[in-house]
Amino acid sequence: MPRAGLTPDLLVVAAADLADEAGFDHVTLSALARRFGVKDASLYAHVKNIHDLRIRLALYAGAEMIDRIAPAVAGRAGKEALAAFAGAYRDYALQHPGRYAATQIPMDQTLVAEAPSLRRTADITYGMLRAYGLEEPDLTDAVRLLRSTFHGYCALEAGGGFGAPRDVQRSWDKAIDALHAALTHWPGSE
Repeated sequence: MPRAGLTPDLLVVAAADLADEAGFDHVTLSALARRFGVKDASLYAHVKNIHDLRIRLALYAGAEMIDRIAPAVAGRAGKEALAAFAGAYRDYALQHPGRYAATQIPMDQTLVAEAPSLRRTADITYGMLRAYGLEEPDLTDAVRLLRSTFHGYCALEAGGGFGAPRDVQRSWDKAIDALHAALTHWPGSE
């Protein structure tokens, strides 16, 4: 029988907070059970297993992230939209490291196609890139370029990986300039 007051949504929010505090890898059913003062087994009335919880957390964090990105890019195009998108992405990744880590886990593509927040993310991302005149398969390639650049930069920055005395923000701005140039002068399709 489900414990009064516990819900799947409440568990996901608690898991998100735990991820930011202790790291995504430390989100376990045992840790959550301790937070709520219950036995591990009582959580199984709300989530199937740790994989189910982590997928729910990834979807929750992805929705939060796109809720920050969408208003940042609204009404913008080209470099202005790219910089706004990138800035909102970076801010979220640095302010919520555990939640952000959850957004990077592999997911079943059927689930991805069915999740409204992930569809919204794709719509906003692809819409921004279409302003550069890109079509498939170049759109997918451009999304991969942006994601890998943003993720790599954020991971290095969060981990203290930029030791040179140059201001990290200035390097970020140059990266956005370089991405804008690459998108503007995208190589021809094969």
